[in-house]
Amino acid sequence: MKAFLRQLLTKSKTKLVRQHNSRPHKPVLLEEAISYLSPQKGHNIIDMTFGAGGHTERILQENDSTVVYCLDRDPTACAMAKQLSERYPNRVIPLKGKFSDLPVLLKNLGCKINSFDGILFDFGASSMQFDTASRGFSISKNGPLDMRMDPDEQTITAADVLAKADQSDLYKIFKVYGEEKQSKKIANAVIEARYLFKPLKTTRDFCELVQNVCDNEMRSDMLHRPSHPATKVFQALRIFVNNELNEINHSIVLASHYLKLGGVMVTVAFHSLEDTIVKRHIQGNINENVANSLPLKYINPMQAYDKEFMDVVNDSCWHQIHKHVITPSVEEVESNPRSRSARLRAAVRIK
Repeated sequence: MKAFLRQLLTKSKTKLVRQHNSRPHKPVLLEEAISYLSPQKGHNIIDMTFGAGGHTERILQENDSTVVYCLDRDPTACAMAKQLSERYPNRVIPLKGKFSDLPVLLKNLGCKINSFDGILFDFGASSMQFDTASRGFSISKNGPLDMRMDPDEQTITAADVLAKADQSDLYKIFKVYGEEKQSKKIANAVIEARYLFKPLKTTRDFCELVQNVCDNEMRSDMLHRPSHPATKVFQALRIFVNNELNEINHSIVLASHYLKLGGVMVTVAFHSLEDTIVKRHIQGNINENVANSLPLKYINPMQAYDKEFMDVVNDSCWHQIHKHVITPSVEEVESNPRSRSARLRAAVRIK
């Protein structure tokens, strides 16, 4: 009997692995996220970045009475959420919109603040978006320079930014959002191409321009694999077009309002700009609900403050559950290279 049950459990786990491996977007740090969320009977959880539904379906399988509210701004992801809701009646609530739309969407459903047990974020673009050439997210696939996560609602594309922004704005976009060391040269080249050559309308056009500016400079990623010199400016354009950092900042504020006391927030970030916003909110290093742009609130080491004042300044409604940021295992990075830069943080709402 024990041998039969063991065999049955092994088959079940194998089936679960196959389901996740066949998805168009493979969820990163899946088991770690689920362990921190710990879905229980009657729990209501918000998946703020539904994607292909990998995290949501794992939550549903963990407990047969948990309800998941699935938010995404991408029409393709929303269609997949509706399909999942048919498989799990009354347990999946699809919501279409960006993070800042959440209050209106939940109000229409009669949901109140402080009524959710968990909130999950998986920031950045999904594999579905990168793998679809017509979306314009990928360096390796030629397509229109679009990069909009919600083509139905948004009007400005990456091509529009390259065609209309001036040199100083382009420089700031590439430098701040992409942390690109050749930002000034690339911004100048975009302006020159605009007037001397042809508009940059495809991903190949922009990649070739950046490659020429960088003189075929050799770069590598975190796995020491060759990396295209346009990688960082593509990231910068995507963040700017979708207003991602402001949306992330606002979403952490919303999480603190919609979670119950003792509710858990789990975030998976893929670069330092995203992770820094989350970290500073958790640490209380914010100014008027915005993550502080400086690493420290005060830079004068000679100035002294009393304890009462500092307690107010560093007040936070969050307590990070783990001491250090969680990163993928070597095995996960080998099976899914896109997970290599992932950083998971889990925090509980304490006030």
